[in-house]
This record gives sequence, C-alpha cells and structure tokens, in this order.
Amino acid sequence: MSAMTDTATQAKAAAKPLMARINWVKAAPWLYTLALFALWELLVMALDMPPTILPAPSNVFAAIAKYWSPIWKNSLQTLYTTTMGFAIAVVAGLAIGLFIGWSKTIYAGLYPLMIGFNAIPKVALVPILVIWFGIGTVPAVLTAFLISFFPIVVNVATGLATIEPETEDVLRALGAKKMDIMLKVGIPRSMPYFFGSLKVAITLAFVGSVVSETVASNYGLGNMMSSAQSQFNVPLVFAGLLMLAVEGIAMYALMAWIERRMTGWAHRSTMAQ
Repeated sequence: MSAMTDTATQAKAAAKPLMARINWVKAAPWLYTLALFALWELLVMALDMPPTILPAPSNVFAAIAKYWSPIWKNSLQTLYTTTMGFAIAVVAGLAIGLFIGWSKTIYAGLYPLMIGFNAIPKVALVPILVIWFGIGTVPAVLTAFLISFFPIVVNVATGLATIEPETEDVLRALGAKKMDIMLKVGIPRSMPYFFGSLKVAITLAFVGSVVSETVASNYGLGNMMSSAQSQFNVPLVFAGLLMLAVEGIAMYALMAWIERRMTGWAHRSTMAQ
C-alpha cells in the first residue's frame, strides 16, 4: 500500500507543469539580473553607444577575462580592507552603542555629536588620514571603519533606549539593578537591531574602501578603476564596478544569514510570495 501511495505521489508531482514546480522566489534574483544585462546589451546596440561611453555587458565580461589577474588581486585587496574596517566597526560600534544606550543622559549628550560626525563627508577625511598614516592600506581600512560604524551605533543604542518603561518598572520592583536590566533585557532586545545594522554597515564599508583607494592607495579596485579611467578603458572601469557589486552582494548575503541564525526568533514573515 505504501509503495502504491509513493508511486501516486510521484506521478502527481511529475504531472505538474514545469512552471509550477519552479521556486520563483529563489529564481527571481537570477532572472532579474539576466533581464538587466539583456536590456543593457539591447540598449547599447540600439543607441550604438561606443565602449568609451557605455560598454555593453559583453565588453565588460570580455574585459574581466582579459584583465582577470589584476582584477582578482585588486578585488582581494579591496575585500581585505573592507572586512578589516568592518570588523573594527562591529567591535567599536557595539561598544559605543551599549555605552550610549546605557542611560538617557549619555544618549542625549553623545547622540548629537555622533550625528554631526556622521554628517562629515568621509572623503574629506581621507587627506587627513594620508597625512597621519601615509598612502596605503591603513587609510582605506580606517575610512571603511568610519563610514560603517555609525549605523551599528545607532541601531544598538536605539534598541537599548526603547525598552518599555513598564518593563523596567516591573524589573526594578522585583529587585533588578541597572546592570541586570541591561544584561537580561536590554542587550537581548538590541540584538535584532545590531544584526540588522550589519547588512547596512558592510555595504557602506565597501564605499569607504573604494573612496580611499581611489584617492590614496596604489592597490585595490578603487585604484584600478581610477587608473583605467585615466586611460579611457571604460570596460575595465565597469568590470571593477561589477566585481564590487559581486563582493557587496556576497557579504550582504553572509550578514543576512548570520542575522537569521542569531535572531530568527525576533522575525515573523508576513510577506506573501
């Protein structure tokens, strides 16, 4: 009887149309990406755009194949500076966020200073970093750190500062001290905010690295694209942009996976497929 049931189930599954068996949610990113490249290729062909203005995807992929060795080396350098700056931002952002969210007085005093610092364009700080540390990896790491730690600080501090007053009153009535409330309620409550901020921070870290590499480095994708631009090698510039996009998507996906693993209990899916 069991064998007959399994056979019937397999027959029904085989009878389903192919379109109904495709997981469109998982296939959507690939399909949209292919559609974007196809539209881009057709647009360049229709407008007869020269490669020095807007190269077609076929020219970009040809440039990736032609210059693969320097692209690979510079991609690894950019990934290294980005992850180093991001790692420092995670540690510093979590510590500063916990400190700011510790009390309303500290929050009110330091938060405006943090906003003012974040309003400063980080590209304006690169020359100062070059004066202090010279041209190379250190300015790129520090720029990635400076541009990416603010979202972490804000989210952690917000998670701590938005604890319900009723919850604090109940815990104090039960004899809990400030440290107990922080450890038992505040930090667990801020974790979804913290891990959610990592997805934003890692993409900003790439921006900081590339900006610094463009201005003050002899290595990295930023420097490679700047050199290619001076030689009017626009396909290579777009190849660098494409590699940055791939690295950014990969790191974002990693942060999203970590968020699901660590704070899956805090999320409820309500979006229809």
